[in-house]
Amino acid sequence: MAFRPTRQSALPGDRGAMNTTQAHDKRPAGCRTPAASTRPPVTPPAIQVVGLTKRFGRTVAVHDLSFTVSYGRVTGFLGPNGAGKTTTLRAILGLIRSDAGAAVISGHTYADLPDPARTVGALLDASAVHPGRSGRDHLRALAAAAGMPAERAGDLLARVGLAAAARQRAGGYSLGMRQRLGLATALLGDPAVLVLDEPANGLDPEGIRWLRDLLRSLAAEGRAVLVSSHVLAEVAQTVDDVVIICGGRCVAEASLGELEGAYPGSTLEDIYLQLTSSNRNGDPS
Repeated sequence: MAFRPTRQSALPGDRGAMNTTQAHDKRPAGCRTPAASTRPPVTPPAIQVVGLTKRFGRTVAVHDLSFTVSYGRVTGFLGPNGAGKTTTLRAILGLIRSDAGAAVISGHTYADLPDPARTVGALLDASAVHPGRSGRDHLRALAAAAGMPAERAGDLLARVGLAAAARQRAGGYSLGMRQRLGLATALLGDPAVLVLDEPANGLDPEGIRWLRDLLRSLAAEGRAVLVSSHVLAEVAQTVDDVVIICGGRCVAEASLGELEGAYPGSTLEDIYLQLTSSNRNGDPS
């Protein structure tokens, strides 16, 4: 009998309320929708996805997906290729419109955020930079558009390890350097929420270690970090919470400790493969 950790029905603002429920079949167990309450209003969670569904023609990319991301924690967002991770991230950031459900940041849809650049930062595509611009000019242009001081570009380039390459054209950057520039872009508005899609792509072992330390430091500052990754060994060393989806549905949501406790002696990779293989319905990743 397999155990699937899922987050308890939680009030908006409740942090990390988790439990481990026993599954009686092999169908994906959707993460639970936050319940109504008579308690006084509290600060909303960093990210709340409730009943999210998105179709592309006849293909259902995401189906009735719910999970919560808390401030002060790194949440790993995991799933096979085609599981619906990127669709979900794009819905959170208002880049696509869902067919049902909602995805909100600090209690607002992205379109309704009063100051989106200072609320959420995102890295979805490290190649989204003009190849003829230097890293410094790229950040300065974005800072000007957002009404931020130009000197912030230099500070961020130093933080992500690109100070020496600040005047170099981005077209000559390696993939790892473009990832670092993308992280600097995500941090430009000093946001409380970060959404990162495969930020370790192209990083060498030293860069991966640096990224781990950066994400942990951002969470320690009280920020919420939602990070999608296929590097499960690294995820296991970095995250506090885990959300696993497969076939557009949530199959697990728990703290990393609770997830590992539900499968004694198993690594995160073992757990991930067990949950996704039993819920993939034969579809290749």
